[in-house]
Amino acid sequence: MITDLSELGEFGFIRSIADRGVIRPEGVILSVGDDAAVFRAHPPGGSAPHSVTLLTTDMLCEGVHFLRNRIPPLDLGYKCLAVNLSDMAAMGAHPREAFVSLALPPDLPVDYLEALYQGMDELARRFEVNILGGDTTSSLRDLIINIALTGTAGESEILRRDKARIGDRIFLTGICGESRAGLELLLSGANDNAYPSLRAAHVRPRPQIAEGQFLAASGVRCALDVSDGLSSDLRHIARASGVGIRIDGAALPASPELTQYCRETEKDLTSFQLAGGEDYCLCGAVSPGLAEKTKRRFADRFGYPLAFIGEVTAEPGIVLRLTKDDFIPLPSTGWDHFSSNSHG
Repeated sequence: MITDLSELGEFGFIRSIADRGVIRPEGVILSVGDDAAVFRAHPPGGSAPHSVTLLTTDMLCEGVHFLRNRIPPLDLGYKCLAVNLSDMAAMGAHPREAFVSLALPPDLPVDYLEALYQGMDELARRFEVNILGGDTTSSLRDLIINIALTGTAGESEILRRDKARIGDRIFLTGICGESRAGLELLLSGANDNAYPSLRAAHVRPRPQIAEGQFLAASGVRCALDVSDGLSSDLRHIARASGVGIRIDGAALPASPELTQYCRETEKDLTSFQLAGGEDYCLCGAVSPGLAEKTKRRFADRFGYPLAFIGEVTAEPGIVLRLTKDDFIPLPSTGWDHFSSNSHG
């Protein structure tokens, strides 16, 4: 029996409690294990029988998720709401109401709090999200921010992690690795004018709400947002769907800025793409029959390409194709809050 939390890991802990919380299963569609819980707020035959409610929550802790002296409060407030909105994007949902809870250290100035809420308000207005309340308490030292966000979606159009099928194409709606590079720049104290797009990717991620809704309406059924690192999040899809995944390393998209940063710092570009974290683009699986049509319509709608980076296989595990005939197993190298490998 595992007794050490670092050995069990964050996702092992989540799996261990997944079946305990549903005491009243009527109306519950998804509980623990996806980007948001999904349930029917109305009984079957009620006023909205085909609409379901989603609920997600994210906690950001000073010293774990952010450093107060490295991110302005305006950007921190923006990011706190953005990561919740990204969960709704991952489900193809429409975000609705937010609730903000704060644990405040005694040295936090009032103007810091005002800027924090200004950042939240900026993003809330953009996506027509109400901030309806929450809770506050004191903290001995660190700032802790927790946001709960509701959303709605058509029951038949929810994007889920467990819907990948053998033969599906794996897609990405953005570039993985830029946020990690942005974090390195912030921590290094490098020139603030260097690589502004990489810095922005870390402190002001763009929730892909429209992209998620588009994919759901296009018949895609499997997706998540890339928050823990692409290799880890691919494993979430594979485990939930009972499949394997083969990734083509040459197909992973990279921006000129990320490529230049890795070249100048002598970092491995592929490592950034696979094990970055906090990218908040969408990754998922689409059936072969829908793939090219979805790719074409996506580019027409958003003005940038939907990248196909691999395929779903029957063989378990995640495999990376380096060359035509060279494959290697891909370890899970993303973020795990309880693993000792994630800190330091």
